[in-house]
Amino acid sequence: MIKYSPYHFAFLSILFIYSIDSIAQKKTQSTTSSYARQVQSLVKKKQVQEAFVAIDKLEPVTLKEHIELTEVPAPPFKESVRATYFKKMLEGAGSDKVWIDSIGNVLALRKGKKRTRTVVVDAHLDTVFPEGTDVNVKVKGDTLFAPGIADDTRGLIAMLTVLKVLNQVNIETTDDILFVGTVGEEGLGDLRGVKYIVEKSNLKIDSWIAIDGIEISQIVNGGLGSVRYRATLLGPGGHSWDAFGLANPHHAMAKAVNYFSDEATTFTSTGIKTSFNIGRTGGGTSVNSIPFESWIEVDMRSESPTQLKKIDSIFKSAMKRGVDDYNATIKKGQKLTLKLDRIGYRPSGVTAESEPLVQRALAAANHFTTNTQLAIQSTNANTPIAYGIPAITIGAGGKSAHEHSQDEWWLNEKGSEGIKFVLVTILMESGIENK
Repeated sequence: MIKYSPYHFAFLSILFIYSIDSIAQKKTQSTTSSYARQVQSLVKKKQVQEAFVAIDKLEPVTLKEHIELTEVPAPPFKESVRATYFKKMLEGAGSDKVWIDSIGNVLALRKGKKRTRTVVVDAHLDTVFPEGTDVNVKVKGDTLFAPGIADDTRGLIAMLTVLKVLNQVNIETTDDILFVGTVGEEGLGDLRGVKYIVEKSNLKIDSWIAIDGIEISQIVNGGLGSVRYRATLLGPGGHSWDAFGLANPHHAMAKAVNYFSDEATTFTSTGIKTSFNIGRTGGGTSVNSIPFESWIEVDMRSESPTQLKKIDSIFKSAMKRGVDDYNATIKKGQKLTLKLDRIGYRPSGVTAESEPLVQRALAAANHFTTNTQLAIQSTNANTPIAYGIPAITIGAGGKSAHEHSQDEWWLNEKGSEGIKFVLVTILMESGIENK
């Protein structure tokens, strides 16, 4: 399988989207109507109606399994326990093949009749919470409280229920469906699970549907890209009085950060939205010691791959300039050295609104809710989008709040509608064989 640069595909997708004229926009509107008719035809099929009934009947089991899986810890970089547990769940739901790959993703293949295409459906295994976090579910009235109960355990359970129902009512799809529980979606996991599948596996992928979040009315077709660095300045260190005059990494870091902040603020004030943030700093041993190191961690984001690449360049240039200017003032001892480590990269890009996958998901969402909209977020879909694979992220239903906090909760408010929406979106994309 030939691999191309993420920047290549992402740039072309942005170029295509911004070159759409009014005639093309009118065509998209008429195409949307045709997809709406396809959804109406699909949901009237006997098997799909039976699947809807099965989803409703499974609600008590779905809720029970939602609680059980939430209580299996999956801290960053330590998802293996949950992966093993979820693998057993997928095996119980019925698949042609279930396995855990070398990086820790759990995969379940359900073969289609023609097998000419492969549709990936994924939800991520990991949570943001460190090892030792209490993940036991507290039930208060009709609401479930636990870290990770919504993000993204709900996505995993919605995916599992869809697989169960496809088998229960014997729906045969045209294309293969590959259900995946991915590792490393959160934080410094840096999308390592999806990156492995797209960049290093031999799997042929034709489209990607990530399940992450709750909202049915929001279809994420844009990947918010980010690049993150840990910048470290190293020096000799020494006593604040006796060694005064030696290079001070904190002083130099302040100069470099000031250069970066000034230039980045000017750059981000115009054009496609781009952001920057220095979120963590550190270094030093005591108030009366010249530190031997000073470090920062910086996060930069943009909807545009070109903008992201530019602010990346601004950061590197400002850091070098700050250190060079500071080193030029040192009269005593060795100069400071700069070390830049990239600790995260999420490519940006867009799956065009006119893409069939996007139109199918919008039509499916419109069947269950109103005021549907497209959105740009940072999700597992970023990577396939950057490689030219049509990809979206959709919600799994219910209601939730306080994700990434100890007070995270999920409420089963029309939750079955979310699973039905996921099912219809998958069937629209993978095709359903008539019987």
